[in-house]
Amino acid sequence: MTPGINVAKQAKIAFQVHEYTHDPDAESYGLEASDKLGIAPERVFKTLVVSLDGKALAVGVVPVAAMLSTKSMARAAGAKKAEMADKAEVARSTGYVLGGVSPLGQKKRLKTVIDASAQNFPTIYVSAGRRGLEIELAPQDLCKLTGGLFADIAQQVYKL
Repeated sequence: MTPGINVAKQAKIAFQVHEYTHDPDAESYGLEASDKLGIAPERVFKTLVVSLDGKALAVGVVPVAAMLSTKSMARAAGAKKAEMADKAEVARSTGYVLGGVSPLGQKKRLKTVIDASAQNFPTIYVSAGRRGLEIELAPQDLCKLTGGLFADIAQQVYKL
């Protein structure tokens, strides 16, 4: 059990855990999850940690087939600038390793912005807190459990 799964259990929400064998040579953890679970990449979301105005950390949750728009993220989070956070700082504040960062059950609860496209699906997949482990839940439940908000923060879809 990971802290992310425990949060979902304690909240008594509907969720499902999906496990697959992680390939350490995979170029993209999120696209690997999409491929191995047979789920459209638009429904699998990655958790990215950013630094807001060089001070506070925040989480952006975007489809694995897209990139995070740091400008849109900053605007949604009420900051002037957002940039990707330092890897060591991410691990320290979330308690998770890169590629396994879950928006749920972080050591320190960070401001969370979920891309609005998540609302197009009855359920989405996010990391459950370990590489090779995804949790499927309703986007509204994810938003409620993280104290987050929905906003258009994704940009430029990768060619799949």
